[in-house]
Amino acid sequence: MGEAMGERVIRVLIADDQPLVRRGLALILAPDPAFEVVGEAGDGADAVALAHRLRPDIVVMDIRMPILDGVAATGQLARELPGCRVLALSTFDMDEYVVAALRAGACGFLPKDSSPEELVAAVRVVYTGEAAVAPRLLTRLISTYVRAPRRALPPAAHMGELTPRELEVWRLMAAGLDNAELAEAMDISVSTVKNHITSVFGKLSVRDRAQAVIAAYESGLVEVGGQE
Repeated sequence: MGEAMGERVIRVLIADDQPLVRRGLALILAPDPAFEVVGEAGDGADAVALAHRLRPDIVVMDIRMPILDGVAATGQLARELPGCRVLALSTFDMDEYVVAALRAGACGFLPKDSSPEELVAAVRVVYTGEAAVAPRLLTRLISTYVRAPRRALPPAAHMGELTPRELEVWRLMAAGLDNAELAEAMDISVSTVKNHITSVFGKLSVRDRAQAVIAAYESGLVEVGGQE
């Protein structure tokens, strides 16, 4: 399989230590011609090995697995197969392991009690290169589990390279505003917001919105408890 209605089929690898969960996820995705479930893994080590062999576009990765957990497996994939994007799965939506997975390179996360429609939408979003985490939930997660260091660490060292407008975009992004809300707050167009965000990512050397928000808290740009 390679094309679906003129578009490239999204190749998905599913990693979860529970066979019923793996099968359920596959049954949700497989009937859609936009997806091809290329394999299933029962632990993080197997997921990494299969990803190297099968080269999926997306790995739907349970965070807590035996042998090699999903956080470590995500970090390994981010280093070794940067073109392979990870959608992390968690039993709970407020979970410090979710933040660890995002820091390691996951492009989004989904609670396991999400609907089939939410799973399909999240895989599509991650495939496009966006972060599949609702901005306000992302901020709640990170403000709960990320603690700023006593002195700024990289990428805080790059804060001086940001223009005042980019710094404000970064600050509002960390406050949980989505692109449309950013545009309204700053009285600029959504396309201009996207350009600023791309520049912020490049200057901070982060992959996506999730890592940018984590960096905002770790650098001290935003204080824990300072945002709703």
